[in-house]
Amino acid sequence: MEEGNKSARPAGGRPYHGTRRAVVLGGIGGGGRYEPPRKRTKGGGNFAARLDRLAFGEHTQDATAPHHFGAKPAHGAAGVTHSHSGGASRYSGGGRGFGTSRPSQGRSFGGGGQSSFRGGFSGGARPSFGRGFGSGGRGARNNRNPGEDIDVTRFVNRSVATTVEEKPYLPTHQFADLAIDARLKHNIMQKGYQIPTAIQDQCIPHILKGHDMIGIANTGEGKTAAFLVPLINKMLHHPAEKVLVVVPTRELALQIDEEFMGFSRGVGIYSVLLVGGVSINTQIERLRRKVRVVVGTPGRLKDLIERRELDLSEFHNLVLDEADRMLDMGFIHDIKYLIARLPKERHTLLFSATFSREVEDLARPLLLNPLRVSVKKQDTAKNVEQDIIRVRDKTEKFDKLCMLLKQPNFGKVLLFGRTKHGVEKLSRVLTQEGFRAASIHGNKSQPQRQRALKDFKEDRVQILVATDVAARGLDIPNVTHVINYEVPSSFDDYVHRIGRTGRAGKRGSALTFVEGN
Repeated sequence: MEEGNKSARPAGGRPYHGTRRAVVLGGIGGGGRYEPPRKRTKGGGNFAARLDRLAFGEHTQDATAPHHFGAKPAHGAAGVTHSHSGGASRYSGGGRGFGTSRPSQGRSFGGGGQSSFRGGFSGGARPSFGRGFGSGGRGARNNRNPGEDIDVTRFVNRSVATTVEEKPYLPTHQFADLAIDARLKHNIMQKGYQIPTAIQDQCIPHILKGHDMIGIANTGEGKTAAFLVPLINKMLHHPAEKVLVVVPTRELALQIDEEFMGFSRGVGIYSVLLVGGVSINTQIERLRRKVRVVVGTPGRLKDLIERRELDLSEFHNLVLDEADRMLDMGFIHDIKYLIARLPKERHTLLFSATFSREVEDLARPLLLNPLRVSVKKQDTAKNVEQDIIRVRDKTEKFDKLCMLLKQPNFGKVLLFGRTKHGVEKLSRVLTQEGFRAASIHGNKSQPQRQRALKDFKEDRVQILVATDVAARGLDIPNVTHVINYEVPSSFDDYVHRIGRTGRAGKRGSALTFVEGN
């Protein structure tokens, strides 16, 4: 479900009675044993102020405050930010702050290579996070994160509440007024969609007319419905039409397929999900049935073409979603491989959060006289409060993380690490500490990744520890905080990470740990 229309969904959601997704993914569900949620109490005031009261007691006047962060605010924050907290940040401290009142216990964790983790925990004491956590042990010096060169002042954006509210978008169409099939219109209403978002309002009428389209919009703006609604309508009127949707990640592919099943309920049009991490034989069996929509990732699509199980010459409609992310992930050659096997005459739609030179170079030979619709907003949302937490070392960093996660307002936290090994290790140790945590990264199978995501969405876990695989395109409702436990590799990655909170007009918070003085 896309954030742009989520407010209109009826309470409780719609139960899923079909079998198509289970056939492809091999059975996905929740489960596992979790501790009951901790009792939460309402707290007042700004979240940073509450952290101050917790860290410093009732006397919150810091001897080092106020600080100044210089003249470079975060992107899109001009006019609405205050530059606070200089080199130390409001969360840092030379001898006070989170975790400093509780000494580290046990032996250093992570400093002794892989064997230190496999050895387990002894004595019941919580081990401290010493040198090398998340870096894979020896050789960490050669695994330096390029993101360490980013000016950390760009991770600070103190939004100031203003009396002038942003005017809501006034659409020129309503879903009920669109010239689409009555069955499709009924399904749209059943999903709770009433008022189109900006990208839907400006794209759907043109796609219905058959125009090629370039859509530029932030994640969470409703891009999925913007292309699914007109393409399903096209297939209803033209029984021979087929649609190929290419996306960069398995999670986004599943999200789109779920949206498609909601829009196409009862109309006799079926889809197949073609992604890695699950049985290719099951997908081949599904492909041989009557399916007209293929949603997949480039690698698995290419594999099935080479096995002669997928013939793209039958697909006269192509959607490239999150095109910028696919280029970032190095899929350019796979995309060209797929395009070369599509019909020359086709209907092509390209959606992206940015329109860089690389995306433009991809789009130019791909689309015919495309219309370009951009509803792009500022890079970092003004309703996401951003700050850094300075720590001396990894031991202090983990102590402060635990202190943060125990606060009642940290209700649903997306925690980002840099490496698959580090993310898995952090998730396990947080579980040892009593937190309800799960992880999602490239070493997990697709059913494992989807189960973790499902449990996080449905609040069975409080914390989802992730690599950047979860940073783009995913619709995760009601994330209260994004915490960058490891500095992202680029500011663009940072923007997409923190875009998981503060969605659909809600306020969110983003914190980034910075090690060293």
